[in-house]
Amino acid sequence: MAAAAAVVTPSGLEDEVSRSRGEGAGEMVVERGPGAAYHMFVVMEDLVEKLKLLRYEEDLLRKNNLKPPSRHYFALPTNPGEQFYMFCTLAAWLINKAGRPFEQPQEYDDPNAIISNILSELRSFGRTADFPPSKLKSGYGEHVCYVLDCLAEEALKYIGFTWKRPAYPVEELEEETVAEDDAELTLNKVDEEFVEEETDNEENFIDLNVLKAQTYRLDMNESAKQEDILESTTDAAEWSLEVERVLPQLKVTIRTDNKDWRIHVDQMHQHKSGIEFALKETKGFLDRLHNEISRTLEKIGSREKYINNQLEHLVQEYRAAQAQLSEARERYQQGNGGVTERTRILSEVTEELEKVKQEMEEKGSSMTDGAPLVKIKQSLTKLKQETVQMDIRIGVVEHTLLQSKLKEKSNMTRDMHATIIPESAIGSY
Repeated sequence: MAAAAAVVTPSGLEDEVSRSRGEGAGEMVVERGPGAAYHMFVVMEDLVEKLKLLRYEEDLLRKNNLKPPSRHYFALPTNPGEQFYMFCTLAAWLINKAGRPFEQPQEYDDPNAIISNILSELRSFGRTADFPPSKLKSGYGEHVCYVLDCLAEEALKYIGFTWKRPAYPVEELEEETVAEDDAELTLNKVDEEFVEEETDNEENFIDLNVLKAQTYRLDMNESAKQEDILESTTDAAEWSLEVERVLPQLKVTIRTDNKDWRIHVDQMHQHKSGIEFALKETKGFLDRLHNEISRTLEKIGSREKYINNQLEHLVQEYRAAQAQLSEARERYQQGNGGVTERTRILSEVTEELEKVKQEMEEKGSSMTDGAPLVKIKQSLTKLKQETVQMDIRIGVVEHTLLQSKLKEKSNMTRDMHATIIPESAIGSY
């Protein structure tokens, strides 16, 4: 875990690479490469490892009854609502772990307010957040991974966690025992034995006096043995058996090195000779096949010419029949076109005839039908009744007007008589 992890910031063309897990955090700006689109997966995996170091499974997931996120949970879109809630919950928990009080977001809180609070806390830690807050509403992406990774780093700093150098275990090299074949004596073994004999001889030649004594003893022993070997007591069958047993061990095989250019040249010459030998045989077969195919094609050509000569009159008759057939087809097409045009005209005439028949039927039915007369009589009767009613109403109104006029006239005359006072009455007063 000592490899440096680059954190991708959400800026447009530049990335902020922060923290080497060994000795602190450095910041530098690099241009985006072709692997920048996949860098959030690396950041997400680092985030999961940091959350495990913070013991988020015991302190957060089990208390809130949440499922542990996968190693690519915030890198891929699965369920935006659930991912946004998980992001807010993790961010609030990490801010609290970093020593800052932050309320746990609820289900009905304003998402914009929650995101703005998280970004303000992130900027208070000295981290950059030069991207719009709407990038965090989806609950996934490189911006979400960047925010959570920064908060996890701040929480690790707050609890005093430091990345240490990895301690690699020392592997003990076990001596490999290779089973050697006693029946095969390689050139390397011969060289090693020869070198060992030379070293042994060098050690023996150190003391000259000892060497002289040994040579004197050997000479004495050889002279004594020569006298003993004059008569051999060894069985010939046993000797042959011993020779057969030791013979495989005396076989010297030289292993070829595939990297030697001489071996490649020899192989090329061998392949060339093999190709030339195979080409000779194959060329003979191909020549015979070519000759057979040529003879067959000549036979086919001659047979075709013979058949054409024999069937020339039939071919001419066939061509004449084809010409007649084409002419008959042309006449048929012309006649078929005239029939089609006449059929269209017949359909138009039939439609007009149907319309005329329909109009005649409507006029005949209207002429023979007495329903309109009945309706007219009923209308006249109704008009007479309405006229009588109107006359009655007019008479009533005239009578009413006459009565009102008479009454008015009588009132006027009464008023006139009332206003004229007799003179005799005036004198009496």
